[in-house]
Amino acid sequence: MLSIFGRILSIRARHKANIPHFQKLSCATSPFTNLAQTPFMDAKLYKAPPQVRGMTSLDKDAFAQTITVPALRVPTRFLNKVMKSLKNATIQRPGVPRVVQDKEESSDFRLVLLDPHRVTSGASFREDEAEALRSFDVSQDLQQFDLKLTYDNLKSEEVLEAVLPQGQDVTSAFSRIGHIAHMNLRDHQLPYKNLIGKVIMDKNPGVTCVVNKTNIIDSAYRNFKMEVMAGEENMIAKVKENGSTYEFDFSCVYWNPRLSTEHQRVVNLVKRGDTVFDVFAGVGPFAIPAARSGATVYANDLNPESYKWLQHNSKVNKVEGKVKSFNLDGRAFVRGPFKRELPALMKENSRVHVVMNLPALALDFLDSFRGLLHQETPCDENLPTVHCYGFSKDDNPERDMVERASLALGFTLEDRCSVHFVRNVAPNKDMLCVSFTLPKEVLFSQCEDQKECSEEPASKRQKCETADSS
Repeated sequence: MLSIFGRILSIRARHKANIPHFQKLSCATSPFTNLAQTPFMDAKLYKAPPQVRGMTSLDKDAFAQTITVPALRVPTRFLNKVMKSLKNATIQRPGVPRVVQDKEESSDFRLVLLDPHRVTSGASFREDEAEALRSFDVSQDLQQFDLKLTYDNLKSEEVLEAVLPQGQDVTSAFSRIGHIAHMNLRDHQLPYKNLIGKVIMDKNPGVTCVVNKTNIIDSAYRNFKMEVMAGEENMIAKVKENGSTYEFDFSCVYWNPRLSTEHQRVVNLVKRGDTVFDVFAGVGPFAIPAARSGATVYANDLNPESYKWLQHNSKVNKVEGKVKSFNLDGRAFVRGPFKRELPALMKENSRVHVVMNLPALALDFLDSFRGLLHQETPCDENLPTVHCYGFSKDDNPERDMVERASLALGFTLEDRCSVHFVRNVAPNKDMLCVSFTLPKEVLFSQCEDQKECSEEPASKRQKCETADSS
């Protein structure tokens, strides 16, 4: 993100009209006024001009302003040593030169620009800084300079704070998905959406498309409608996460860069030779790295677009031989491929993980494990480990997750599971993951209505292919 001052090039390299310039202040005795003798800058020094308030069509020229900064005149031979001694007192903004040509263009001196919020007079220097200046024969008398700043020198949040109605929330935060910046605008920001999109693109190199979510995520396919606020309408994104590469159509699938740490946490639990069943796999952020770690992965998603990109990403990451992909409803996947493969895996003493990352609904799908297998003597060994995600608005979200998971399973998980906090999604809304060994009492239970328990729900035609068969 660009700094408040942006890119300021050398006086010798650019025309005078386009560079920050220093002008003589009105002073009867000297063009460089001692700051101790003049009123100094206030806290609004870097604020954009008030006339930009309410702007809906971006006018960059309207942001031009002149600010006053203090400076020291330093002998060139001591310049490097002085800069080291004053490293906490000089201007630290990216793009702003801390050293400029002396006003008199003398080769024997340079001007060191100081942070006006840190240095207001010669007395502002710390004792060690003042001692260094004395040792290098540098006067502590400060000089004032007028520095012209433009739109290019402002941060995105500073531009938006100046434009949007005073006292209302300013949104400059976004999720970065490849070349796409994804924002969630509030209603009062919508009249400024095109300006906001343009500012985000201007201030973030590599962002060529800015989109706004227009409704909540669809629980079935986990995607949302969006509108392009600025830039190209190219929704095919390419991202890297935890060493893997993913490509997908962001307008048709779910991707959240804030879950990178959680993806890695669960994948770290998977060892070579393990088997992973990813019930709501999306484009593969759990499945792909698990396969790369040496696990055999059965990955499923109901969304046809996610299924397509899951297969594509398996090829991109060269794990197509380790990932078997499915395009099924979650319950159909549990009661189909999972049910068929599990008995042999349990006999082989192979560790089995089940990942259920559909926080809005995954807890409700836990009932699909009830009475899944039938065996006169239930097996106590090598039962699958389930990692199920959910949202909670409860005052005690951990307890809420355990109670809801227990209700869906028909068996209490109290003292038999762990709950991991993932992230705060919204005020009073947390995302958590409950992990537990699937109880034998659930897996081998007899339902009251055996037909209802074992019958797979009517669903779309099953697609079951390895990733390299697309």
